[in-house]
Amino acid sequence: MKYYTAYIDEAGDEGFGKLAAGPVGGQSRWFALGACIVTRENDLKMPLWRDNILARFPLKKTRDLHFRDLKHEQKVVACQEVSALPLWGCVTISHKVTIPGKRYEDTFKKKGYLYNYMLRWLLERVTDFLHRESGASPASVKIVFSRRTNTDYLTMKDYLILMRDEREKIRPVRSINWSVLDVADIVVETHSKWAGLQLADIITSAIFQAFEPNVYGNYEPTYAKILKPRLLADRNGNCLNSGLTPVPGWTKCAAEKAHLELFDYFTKR
Repeated sequence: MKYYTAYIDEAGDEGFGKLAAGPVGGQSRWFALGACIVTRENDLKMPLWRDNILARFPLKKTRDLHFRDLKHEQKVVACQEVSALPLWGCVTISHKVTIPGKRYEDTFKKKGYLYNYMLRWLLERVTDFLHRESGASPASVKIVFSRRTNTDYLTMKDYLILMRDEREKIRPVRSINWSVLDVADIVVETHSKWAGLQLADIITSAIFQAFEPNVYGNYEPTYAKILKPRLLADRNGNCLNSGLTPVPGWTKCAAEKAHLELFDYFTKR
């Protein structure tokens, strides 16, 4: 048996009632859910890896690493450090402008529905990859969530069990590989106390900032591009729809030119 740990964090918010427009405040236009995945052996090295990143910022007084609190040059360094580590990243990202006015708008207005839907896409790709990565050996992944005050984790587990037991009214095209994931192996921890969650924050936030416009309407793809070597890839070497998955797909997610260029960057030629 090969054992893995996947640390999961998010960037942006789930609401879409008042999406941000330029310098005017509002909810994020994109919502990202991402994972930092390591072997069980390398999981023990996470605190050292986190401390090595913090050592690059000698003026930082705490061991709690938050990507959003770093300056641009520090974010570049943090991504460079993560890119050199033996781990994998996987991020799903939803363009929420595609939700209002659609038939599933009322569904995603319900608390936790968008988060759980995105989690499904994420775990489908994580478990599929680990099943392939483990080869002839069976694989098992422990899921560690960053604690969120607005998330009902019991409802989330019920949703996962519903999928596992094939009790959905409409069968999905893809599915989580349940030979890899046991719902009992899901825990919720505090971001500040777990180095793995802090590295998951770097990966997820780096991708998020490549898609979410700042107050001037610009994007910052630098961090995401640095992390490309660490993102999951399919059998053909493509990161798109594996390590980086837009929801809905890249042809339907109302992507702007900058986003399409980034999708192309993560597609093997």
